[in-house]
Formats: sequence, structure tokens, C-alpha cells
Amino acid sequence: MTITKNIHPTRTLIALSVAACLAGCGDNDNDFSDVQDGSTPVSPPPVVTAPTPVPAFDTDGSLTADITWTTYGVPHVKADNLESMAYGVGYAFARDNMCVLADQILKYNSERAKYFGPDMQPGSGDSEHLINDFGFLTLGIRELAEDNLPRLSANSRAMFQGYTAGYNRYLDETPVSEQDQSCAGQPWVQPIDSVDLLTYSLGVALLPGAANFLGPMFLAAPEGENYLPTPAPTAASGQTASAQAQTPSNAKNTPTTAFKMNPSITLPERNPQEMGSNGWGLGSDKTTNGKGIVLGNPHFPHTGNLRFWNFHAQIPDYLNVTGSSLMGLPGAVNIGFNENVAWTHTFSTAEHFVVYQLSLDEDDASGMSHIVDGNKRIIYEKPLQIEVAVGGGQTIALNKTSYYTNYGPMIEVPGNFGWDNVNAFAIKDANLPNFDVVDHWLAMNMASSMDEFKQAFKDYDGVIFNNTMAASSDGQVFYIDDSTVPNLTETAINELTTNPLLIQTKAAAGFTVLPGFISQFDFDGPVPYEEAPKYEGADSVQNSNDSFWLTNLSSPITGVNPLYGNTENQQSLRSRMGQKFIETEAGSDETFTPEEVEELLLNNRSYLAEDILPSLLQACTEQGDTPVNVDGTDVDISAACDALGAWDSTMNTSSVGAHVFREFAFQFNQNPQWEVPFSLESPVTTPTGLVQNDTTMQQLAKAVQVIEQAGVEFDATLGDVQFVERSLPNGTASGEKLPWGGAHNIEGGFNVFDSIRGRDETLLPRHRYEPVSNNTIMSAEAGGYHINYGTSWAMVISFTEEGPQGRGILTYSQSRQFDSEHFLDQTRLYSDQPTLRDIYFTDEDIEANTIEKITLSSQ
Repeated sequence: MTITKNIHPTRTLIALSVAACLAGCGDNDNDFSDVQDGSTPVSPPPVVTAPTPVPAFDTDGSLTADITWTTYGVPHVKADNLESMAYGVGYAFARDNMCVLADQILKYNSERAKYFGPDMQPGSGDSEHLINDFGFLTLGIRELAEDNLPRLSANSRAMFQGYTAGYNRYLDETPVSEQDQSCAGQPWVQPIDSVDLLTYSLGVALLPGAANFLGPMFLAAPEGENYLPTPAPTAASGQTASAQAQTPSNAKNTPTTAFKMNPSITLPERNPQEMGSNGWGLGSDKTTNGKGIVLGNPHFPHTGNLRFWNFHAQIPDYLNVTGSSLMGLPGAVNIGFNENVAWTHTFSTAEHFVVYQLSLDEDDASGMSHIVDGNKRIIYEKPLQIEVAVGGGQTIALNKTSYYTNYGPMIEVPGNFGWDNVNAFAIKDANLPNFDVVDHWLAMNMASSMDEFKQAFKDYDGVIFNNTMAASSDGQVFYIDDSTVPNLTETAINELTTNPLLIQTKAAAGFTVLPGFISQFDFDGPVPYEEAPKYEGADSVQNSNDSFWLTNLSSPITGVNPLYGNTENQQSLRSRMGQKFIETEAGSDETFTPEEVEELLLNNRSYLAEDILPSLLQACTEQGDTPVNVDGTDVDISAACDALGAWDSTMNTSSVGAHVFREFAFQFNQNPQWEVPFSLESPVTTPTGLVQNDTTMQQLAKAVQVIEQAGVEFDATLGDVQFVERSLPNGTASGEKLPWGGAHNIEGGFNVFDSIRGRDETLLPRHRYEPVSNNTIMSAEAGGYHINYGTSWAMVISFTEEGPQGRGILTYSQSRQFDSEHFLDQTRLYSDQPTLRDIYFTDEDIEANTIEKITLSSQ
């Protein structure tokens, strides 16, 4: 069992450290001066005629959708109701990405072990599939979906029902030989229903929170109890399978199964999939024509469950929206525009859960109760069961017990968050459950004005982990971080921000830990709209994954729940580049045109280079041919310095020596040698300047060692070194390497790409190249940088007198099916010359660029 961090919160210290605050709590200063006596007549509100609601379900017994595909394989789906629209969207999506959704349905339905055995690496004992399956059963998302599907809005139910029907239609009528061969014909690729898709939606909502604690949930057990699952007893004669599934394991201290189980449980990383983005909203004060412009630039994985997909949905007189969504959202657009509003999202710095340290009942030797407000609360058990493949087409059933409190599931990481006779911990996630996702984005999609767009955030809380930037046709801009954040009490916030022990624990763990012995530290639901950080105006809003604080430089946002993120903190180089563009890169009239915004979105400049490269080159000149000693090894940096001298300071494919500066930036980032430190008076221009010292030269020398180890020439162009290469259906490298322009966070790029070695949260096969060390993404095997993350659905939307005009690109293309003509078409477009393409929105443009058209009917 691997433990990577050592954090030792103790019940006594946390309980005592907050006890002093309790004496002053509970005062009631209400003088009831705001209570009306009813003697003053109140005028009735004016009668407002409500708009006719969008038709939800089909009424004639036949789902019908017209699907028109335009260039690059973008489907435009037109129907008379939400169910039929989602039917068309589900069918079109399945053509492009069937395997990804099939894999995710398996994941969130806790059936990975059933088809793939207990381990991610067969025979290793890593138990990854057991952890996944028991973890999501512990969270109970399938059960929540089954219980709550009938209670969802008619709109949500119609869209789930239609989408799954469309997906199943494709699966049923398409020969296996014509499906994506990375999963076609596999026994786990099966028809799905609304419960499956709702389960998936509930699971995605937990990505930034409880879903990262599946391992600690798997490990949680009272002191002296074995956490490992055990084989289910054979069903007695007459016992139903359902009854057997509810039978708890009583053999906790006996050997479990014939296969090895040795999981490595660590504290979870924050944002393990490195979700990031840039987003701007420019209003009438900042645009040349006085109408809104939106820049959207999500940086997401190019493979796996977080792939975007581009489509256009129309229900005449009700809905006309286009853009892209993460897979599985049944017909609503995540990032896009309609006739009135355009919007984009970035991953928020906010926290979405709290870990509670329980005060165990000292009088309960079992360790199965804790104290809240002086009262005993039971830690209760829940029996779970999964099927596990054991070879030869056979499965066995495993039982396991999970444990819960009033806060949520119990978690355990030995050495950090243990469960003994003193300490125990539970996690409470504000997104468990979140049933607003579809309704929230649908309301955004249908907004006829900025006021209606804002109303979506007042009515729903389904934008689970995102900042939102928007601009309207009349030049208004709007920012809000309405991601789902625990609505802590003032008492909890005060302790969290002033108590040294709580501050230190959060800094060490990376998430908030609060004492659970008093209900005042609990939360009931998310922060309401009125208290979320937001900005409204006619100038600009922006975010590049720093907090809400400097959304608008002229009006910093402060005074909100600290779980949303930091204020008065040093900004990332990418955030500083975005701010620099907005403040200094407008046209001569100090306003932006769409063309200027597009140029900035796709620029490959380096903020770090523009700040320190002249000083670095000066230090190179002074060093000359004299070797730099690195840990006893003399390193000649002269060839690297020559390459830097020839570099144009951009990360374009033609840029000579760009990789040399990148490797220096990786080293510099570990121990930055800034000449001027961060200053709150200049938060987006400091720190700045390079100290020319021995450390700086050693950093460059270490970069030289990385490049030499990878076997890459110093004077190579970035296009020779950085590339995209897809996997064949069996997961091996295709061998076709497309040159790729683009920067990286490490050098302060804006149009950002990266090489992610870890999992993409699917089991679909793909190839990887290992880097030469943990301090770089350069690979000797790859001969450079294998790009599989970064700018994905990039768009610039502008409003004109003739309506919205959009340009965008999905850099990894619409389809993941290897033999599809839309597997690499947009990827080649970007590789040849980074550019956006036209987004077709009007019927005339769609007709003029049609490549295929069908009418899809369920009859």
C-alpha cells in the first residue's frame, strides 16, 4: 500500500481549536423591524403572459428528426420536440463516439470488474476495477438515478429518453464491421436506457470531488475489520438473486479470493485530469461594432471521457443553438451560442466537497458512532455486491460493506486520514446528487436575452465545476462562478479562514477538512446565486483557471465564500498572458474585431519568453563556451544558446529552438529566479525579470541534458519535435505524426497543449510515450512531444446586425472511429496552419455546405 503524503489531523486539536468560537454563537439580534403588520394594502403584481413551453415529449408515437451533416461532419438536428431532437443527437453522436459512452456507462454502473476482471493491469493486484465498482456503488449514483428519474422535469426525461433511443438505434442498425473497432462487438457494448444515462450524468458531476476518493472509500473500515471484499455465499435453495445481493459479508478477517488484492491507496490529486481553459466575454465598450464577442478555448484531454463533440440543435420557434458538449449530455450544448447569447466555461478553482473529521463516541468500543452537538450519531453499514470476471467466461460475486455517516461515505488513508478508536473521516460532496445539469444548460441554450441567461443560474445549479463567461447581442457581458460549492455557515467560514490548524491542514491535504462534532460546520446545499462571485457590465470578463478575483481588472471580486478560491494571489503565466491581451492588444481604436480575437486565440506566444528571454540570452553570451557544472558533470550549453538566439519567441511549427526554451522553463519552474517578486499592486505583471546567476545557468544546463537524452537536435523546429499521433483501434501507434504548433502552460502560453501520460478515464486502448524524466514531457521514444491534451473546442463568436457569426475548430475532429473521414480532417486543418473554420448556423449556410442528410424516424 503506497502512501504519498503525511497529514495527521487529530480530533483533540481540531475540536479544541474551534471550541472557543462556540461560546459566542447563537445570539439572536432580530428586532423584527422588518415584519409588516398587514395594514398597508399591497398592489397585486402585473399579469405577465408566460411563454409557451418547449414541447418535451413526442405526441404522435413516432420520434422524427432531420439530420443534416455539413463539412467536417457536424450534424444539424431539427425536430418538433425535445425528445425527437435528442433522438437525432443521440444517433449522430453514436456514429462518432459510440465506444466512449459505452465504456462510461460500464464505469458508472459499477460493471468494469464484471467484464475486465479485478485489476487494471491483469494479475497485478492493483484492484482498480474493484475500487471503481464498489466506489460508485458506495456513492449510490445508480440507486439515485433509479429512484429519481420519475421526479425529473419533463424536459430532462424527454431528452434522456430520446437520446438513448437514438444511441440504441445506431447500435441496432449498424453492422458491427462498420462500428468503431476499438469496442465493436464486445459483450459490454449494449443498449442503454434513461437510468444508465442519468447514472452517467450523476457520476460526471462528481469528477472534481467524491469520484477522486473511490480508493479511500474502498479502504474504509472500523479498526480491526478487514476492508477487502469477500466471495458471496452460494445462494441457498429458493433464495433470490436480489436477496443474495443484499447479504452482507461476515467473513471480514478471512482470505477473500484466489486473486491477489493489493491496492495502492493515496490521497487524491486536485484536478487529476488537468482540466483547464481560457474564456472571454467582450461587451459593447470593448468591441468595434458595440455588440458582444465570446472567445472559448477549453483545454481538455483529446482522448477519453472528456472529449467535446460539435452539433447544432433546432426546434423551430423554441430552440436554435450550436456549439460543443462533453459526451453524454442529451441534446444540450455546453459551450456555444444562439441568436442572442454566446457563452463559454473554464474549470473553476472552487471546492465542491468537505471532508469531516468525526469525534468518535468514546463509550462505543465498536467505533461505529460519533458525536454531533453532544448527541450520538450512528455510523451505519450498507452491503454491496459486484460481479468479477475470473477467466473462461466465468464470474464470481464479491460482497463488501461500505460505511456512511450523516455527512456521507467514510474514507480512510492510513497515515493521513485513518479510522481508529480516536479518528475517523467522512466526505460530503455538494454535487451528490445534482439533478439540474440538463435543465440548467437547456435554459442557457434557450435564453432570448442576457436577463434570461442569468435566470438560468437563479433557477438551477447544474454548472457543476465551471466558471461561465457570456456576451450578448446587445453588448452585455456576464461572469459567474456558479459551480456547486458547499454553502458553509459563517461560523465554519470564520474558523476555516482564521484557525491555524484548519489552514495548515487544508494546505497540506489540498482540500478543506472541518470538525464534525458540531452541526454548525455542516452545510445544507450549495451557495445560492446571490452569493456566488459574479460580474456584470459592458466591458470584459475573462478567466484562465485562476480564481474569480481578477475576472475584470477594474473591479476585483472579493468577499465571497473562500471555497471558491483565493484572492490577492500570484497569477499563472497563462492568466497574465490573457490579461495582457485584453489590456494591450486591442486595435488602434482600443476595441476588438472578431478577426483580432481569433488571432489572439491561436497565437503561440510565450509570456515567459517575452519577459526573460533577452536576459537569458545575455547570460548565455557571458557564459560563452565555458561548461556549466551540474552535479559534478560539465555541460556545454553553447549549442542551446545558439538555438535560443535563432528562436522567434513563438511556439509555431516553424520556430527553431522553441523546445530549448520550453525545457529551460520546466527547470525554471522548479526554482524561479525572478528579479522582481510578486506585488499586489501589480498582480498581472509581477513577478518579472530574470536573475542572471549560477542557478539560472544550471537550469539551462539541465534542459540541455534532457534534450540530449531525448536525442533531439537543438536547432530543430517545433514542428519536427511536437506532433499529434493517433492510436490504431488496437491501441498501437498509427505511425502518422502530424506537426503541431502550440504553447504549453510552463512557458506561459495561451493556446496550450500538453502530453498527458496518465489514464483518460476510459479502458479504450491507446498508446503512450514515456518522458525522459518527471520534469519534462519530452520523450526519447517519441523523439519529442506527443500531444494528447489542450485546446479542443476553440471558438470565436461575434454578434452582428445580421445575427451571430461563428468560427471554431475541434482540434481532434468529430469522430474517434479510425476509418471515418472525420477522424482527422479538422486535425489536419489545424496541423497545416492553426486556423478556425466557419460555423454554419443559418439554414442557407447549412444547405450550401451539406454533405449528407437523413430523416430519422422511430417507425
